[in-house]
Amino acid sequence: MSFSDYRTALVTGASSGIGAAVVERLCREGLEVHAVARSAGPLNELAARTGCIAHVLDVSDIKAMTKLVEGLEIDVLVNNAGVDRPKKFLQADPEDIDLLVDVNLRAVLHLCRLAVPGMVARDRGHVVNISSIAAAYNFGGNSTYHATKAGVSMLSNQLRVDAFGKRVRVTEICPGRVATDIFAHVHGDTPEVRARFIEGFELPEAKDIADAIAFAIAAPVAVNIGYMEITPTLQVMGGLQTGKPEGPAVPAPRKPR
Repeated sequence: MSFSDYRTALVTGASSGIGAAVVERLCREGLEVHAVARSAGPLNELAARTGCIAHVLDVSDIKAMTKLVEGLEIDVLVNNAGVDRPKKFLQADPEDIDLLVDVNLRAVLHLCRLAVPGMVARDRGHVVNISSIAAAYNFGGNSTYHATKAGVSMLSNQLRVDAFGKRVRVTEICPGRVATDIFAHVHGDTPEVRARFIEGFELPEAKDIADAIAFAIAAPVAVNIGYMEITPTLQVMGGLQTGKPEGPAVPAPRKPR
């Protein structure tokens, strides 16, 4: 199945970065692209530039997203919207946990719930879930993010099981570090943040991720590209740490007899 077999796409987190690059690429392929994001200004600029249909919505607003999706026959769903609040889980705030679960996982579950049954009924469709290397590898300070992205990874596998027997393809895209403005959104747009995450590194760009997604969508119908891990050449995951205790273990208090 190629782009010519698809007519309509929906992309979340579309106002910048990977989402905007995916919208641009799918519009060039001739699809009617519905672009969803919260930022009205950048989203409307994207619509003027590409011809996509802008929807200024929060993906965690399930009622609004339901109203949107129920009026469409979605052939390509790209779940890209995501947030992060880096913090060790020992210091996690309940509000941050709720936000990450709502945007990174709950919204993806509901969008798949709304869109995939139609794909199955039409025997045609492609779900692209943007997870992260954080779905498969551990690094400090992002515990809730890891948990939500791991949920998206498992959902991606499960969707293929549940749609078995139909030409519904599912691709999980797992980016490592990519040169986008996500670091500015998370850590602040400062020279220190740019030096820490972007400047001086050889990184994939958002359009590289969009090209990879387009490659998966354009594959023949008999081909499901299920998993793509995309990292900088000079980025590796893993490493072994062994720590020494800071002191003797604190004994449990004795219960009075």
